[in-house]
Formats: sequence, structure tokens, C-alpha cells
Amino acid sequence: MNGRPTTLLLMAVALAAYGVYVARYVPAMLLGHPVPLLLIGFVLQAVCALAGAVGVWRGKRWAASVVVLLGVAIAATWLIEAFVLGIVAYVHALLVAVLAIVVTLIVATYVKRRPKPRSD
Repeated sequence: MNGRPTTLLLMAVALAAYGVYVARYVPAMLLGHPVPLLLIGFVLQAVCALAGAVGVWRGKRWAASVVVLLGVAIAATWLIEAFVLGIVAYVHALLVAVLAIVVTLIVATYVKRRPKPRSD
């Protein structure tokens, strides 16, 4: 990643940290009787965040798509928690879902941009 900006490295680290953070919920959910939709949502978030971190770190073309999938998974999980299960407030869930999609699109656009080779 010699020509890659530091911002992409920071994004990769942030995605990996989020993936580990969300993955910590999965074992606890498996101990009880988990709601399948929530379990799928959190597993999908963890997998997408970790895969996105690897993709951004290595400069892969598919990294932006995985980041978008992560944003959709975050938004869907929050909306399911609010409107299907009723365990979080509706307005808060809508705010988080919209924020997740906006941040996702910004990050995916930045990741998709390829740095131009320098001609010295």
C-alpha cells in the first residue's frame, strides 16, 4: 500500500475495530434464545466490517461494495430492532439508519476512488 493515503489505512483500522466490536455480541446472543433476525444482522455486520477492512487495507476493487453492504446491514439491524422488535426508540433507529447510509456512501465513494500515479 505504498501509494495509498493514510486516510484509507485509518478507515481499514476503524472497520476492523467495528467488526471486532460487533462480533463480541454474537457469543452472548448464542447463549440464550437469540432472535434470528438480530443474530443474522450482527453476524453480517461483523463479517462485512472485517472483510471491508481487509479489502480497504489491500486496495481491492470490491471493498467499496462490502462497505455499502455493511451500511445496509447496520441500517436494517437498527430498523428491525425498532419497528419489528420494539426494543429501541423509533426516531433514534431512523436517525442511526439514515446516518449509517450517509456515512457508508461517503466512505464507499472515497474507497472507490483510485489514487493517481505520480509522474515526477
